Amino acid sequence: MTADPASREYETVELGREGYVGRITLARPEAMNTFSTRLAEELDAALRELDATDGVRAVVVDGAGDAFSAGIDLSEHADHDAEADYEAWVTRMEEPFHTVTEMETPVIAAAHGHAAANGIGLVAACDLAVAAAGTKFGATAPKVGLFCMGPAVPLMHSLPRKRALELLLTGDLIDAETAADWGLVNRVVPAGEHVDAAVDLAETIAAKSPVAVGMGKRAFYEMTERDYGEALEYSNEQFAALCATADARAGIDAFLDGDALAADEWPED
Repeated sequence: MTADPASREYETVELGREGYVGRITLARPEAMNTFSTRLAEELDAALRELDATDGVRAVVVDGAGDAFSAGIDLSEHADHDAEADYEAWVTRMEEPFHTVTEMETPVIAAAHGHAAANGIGLVAACDLAVAAAGTKFGATAPKVGLFCMGPAVPLMHSLPRKRALELLLTGDLIDAETAADWGLVNRVVPAGEHVDAAVDLAETIAAKSPVAVGMGKRAFYEMTERDYGEALEYSNEQFAALCATADARAGIDAFLDGDALAADEWPED
């Protein structure tokens, strides 16, 4: 992974780029990449930075060391004592979940080891996810007297209700194959190959029209919040806007000529 000059210094995440693919690595391996306040803030800033970077068409998020992320850093719990303080604390922790869905750039999680509590929440919040064989997923907070309230939101949007509740109420771990069967992850690959597989998936997306992908992702999340008829009406508006773009004209012309545009041939990025 090559590092681009960053607009700010990061201590708990590593930022890089491979061609059209942006890379974020959670970098607290000594703490299993748990969400400290700093990591949550820096992950959010890194996501926003890559979304605003010209030429980045997809983002892969992975974890350094032995785990993707084991959740929130509970050592910070004692730093607060009032409900308002805890609310402000957890709001910072969950901000990346908002940001992923607000970005035009697709985000792919590359999970290994453990993805627990906020870790499983981040996997669920990402647009796509790849898992290494042997990865364990769980909404484990009930084991320490808490509940995965924040992770429940992306989980309930990613999984059927009873599957989400099984994770949330039991706190039990499931394996990568079960996570794929339930729809939490898209692909399970051999151990050690999860990042390469996620980058390959990102490159597949990056080869397509960046305008179409960006508009399409934004429309998808907007449509999920609307009633059926309103969603169709909104989809028609967005499709009409997309039809008027240079990407659509170039892509359709190439198709009608029996060709397809390469990643570097799209007119707008």
